[in-house]
Amino acid sequence: MAQRTYESLAEAAARTHVSVRTLRRWIAQGHLVAYRAGPRLLRVQPDDVDAMMRPSLRRGA
Repeated sequence: MAQRTYESLAEAAARTHVSVRTLRRWIAQGHLVAYRAGPRLLRVQPDDVDAMMRPSLRRGA
């Protein structure tokens, strides 16, 4: 069984250049799954965050 990896919202935000506030909004909207690691501590799986990042529909000029 593969070991799962988790990262904090701050780590995910820094890695993807998305604000923590946006990550929290995605979690609240049900677009991103978060895991509680205590009463106030949230963790996310890096693969789940990466899946939220998709290419823009715009093409280069």
